[in-house]
Amino acid sequence: MGEKRGKLEEDLAQIASDELIPWRELKDSSVLVTGATGIIGSLLVMALSEASERHGLGVRILALGRDFQKVKNMLEKSCVSFFSHDIRDPLKIDNYVDYIFHCASITRSRDMVSDPSSVIKTSLDGTKNILELAREKQVKSMVYLSSMEVYGNTDPSLEFVTEDIQGFIDLKNPRSCYPMGKRMCECMCNCWHAQYGVPVKTARLAQTFGAGTPMTDSRVFAQFARSAINGKDIVLHTDGGSRGNYCYTVDIVRALLVILLKGMDCEAYNIANPESSMTIREMAELVAGRICEGRISVVIEKPSDIQNRGYAPHTTAKLSAEKLGKLGWKPRYGLEDMYRGMMGDWKKDRDCF
Repeated sequence: MGEKRGKLEEDLAQIASDELIPWRELKDSSVLVTGATGIIGSLLVMALSEASERHGLGVRILALGRDFQKVKNMLEKSCVSFFSHDIRDPLKIDNYVDYIFHCASITRSRDMVSDPSSVIKTSLDGTKNILELAREKQVKSMVYLSSMEVYGNTDPSLEFVTEDIQGFIDLKNPRSCYPMGKRMCECMCNCWHAQYGVPVKTARLAQTFGAGTPMTDSRVFAQFARSAINGKDIVLHTDGGSRGNYCYTVDIVRALLVILLKGMDCEAYNIANPESSMTIREMAELVAGRICEGRISVVIEKPSDIQNRGYAPHTTAKLSAEKLGKLGWKPRYGLEDMYRGMMGDWKKDRDCF
């Protein structure tokens, strides 16, 4: 993630000072974060470190991942211990574990097309191993990070997609390894709760970006941002009619902590900002027009190999955040804020906005 600076540092301080989160419940606890080298996992580790220091919580953070170099800045905090481990293998931890955030997953679209068996194996085997650890350690709470992709293609007449709705997922499409793997993992979580009493909750995340997003991110919003910074036109490889759901990184981390400490066991919660829901084309126009003030344009160039690029199926879903709102959470940042936070975090000598 690189050294904390600017907006990211402000965001971490904001999370640590959030009065909605019952921080005292984490006093002297041990928190395991899988996927700690990813954007959400690493931000959770840093936010927990910040809060522990601010509130004198004495939290012990176990950061689980595979790339030490990505997280070595986290290890500057004495409360963080890093474990290099492949979650597809059973996990043994000698010390106690009170809370778990299971963030580890393969999220690159190209991998979903080129290596779907690894994607689904990582989802299923990894989640089983973490659930078994949660059972063994008798954790107080666990959050499984799922995705809005579990909904598949929903009824376009719906104003909002709530947590009780399931749409169509094409089982013949290898890329379905990701949403179907997430669905199955959610089912596993509910089964481990029903049979063994594991206190697990599910968070269904919208696309997440903002301060802390790495410049190497391959997702479409990051591609748009790089085009803006470099003063180049945004090139769409589709008509851009698919609707996206988005949420700022700091809002996501706040929501995950609220779900961990206030959510109901065996329940799923959407994390999204409904006001930031828009089509890919609309988002591209926002970046070109409002972020770059018309200095770049949006063009469409459809490649001949589009079927091999792993794009998610076209969707019209607009996620509801009402259920999470009943726990007191509200998103604070819109899509323009997300771009300015992310690009401001990237910016060095170049001035784009």
